[in-house]
Amino acid sequence: MRVLSRPESRLGILVSLPFAAFIGLFLIYPVTVVVIKALTPDGHLSADALSRALSGTYRRGFINSIELSLASAVLGGLIGVVLALVVATMSRPRWLHPALESWSAVASQLGGVPLAFAFIATIGTQGLVTRALAEMGLDLRDYGVTVTGFWGIVLVYLYFQIPLMFLVMTPAVQGLRQSWREAAAILGASPLRYWLSVGGPILAPSVLGGIILLFINSFTAYATVFVLNPGGALVPLQIRFLLQGNIITGEEDLGNAIVVWVIALLLLSLIIMTALQRRALKWIHS
Repeated sequence: MRVLSRPESRLGILVSLPFAAFIGLFLIYPVTVVVIKALTPDGHLSADALSRALSGTYRRGFINSIELSLASAVLGGLIGVVLALVVATMSRPRWLHPALESWSAVASQLGGVPLAFAFIATIGTQGLVTRALAEMGLDLRDYGVTVTGFWGIVLVYLYFQIPLMFLVMTPAVQGLRQSWREAAAILGASPLRYWLSVGGPILAPSVLGGIILLFINSFTAYATVFVLNPGGALVPLQIRFLLQGNIITGEEDLGNAIVVWVIALLLLSLIIMTALQRRALKWIHS
């Protein structure tokens, strides 16, 4: 292992100072302030606000947000994995892979108000697809699919969840070596056996890590769901309502308490995702 000389070490520290200052100012400091406010609602140490943040309507908000995030993460993750596997096995047309990667890079970052209005114009009450299907005698509302309902919002989220999972899984799928498949075939393993014993276990950490990433991405989404269903009982909307001052006297710290629980949930998810990614990298670079 090469040991850095003292000048190189000092240069590395100097270069990292702006990044450390940025992290401290815009991440560590705000989180610290929120945690302190949540734990000292009346100027005294108390866990009352944290307790109330997990009761009643706010507990329902966490349940709804977790259900919505899990549904979009699992569906988007599975479809993204299948898409990555299919594209990886296709050598022609040559433009397909770079075209999908370019589209995924754009679509995975699309969200907020533009995405919401795009789906309202497509599958809303007077949307193009809704009206076209209605003329054929098919009403999406009969199947519980509305752009403001649970599955409607999941469908909107899939627009950026699927391409994000495709981008996450493409390096892992490309890391599967052809020699592993050939060795399994020589030993008499069927394609199903290969995926159960070799391909599946190797991709599993990447798949689980990707699904957790999609869960975080969906849980923290705000602008899109605000446009689609501003009165919905979801955590991002409840935090907005509380922190904008639309609350009764004595509830000023409840929003901070909900934020603390969200930070704890996301931090746990990030720790698990990081551990899974490290395990996956061992296989890819081995």
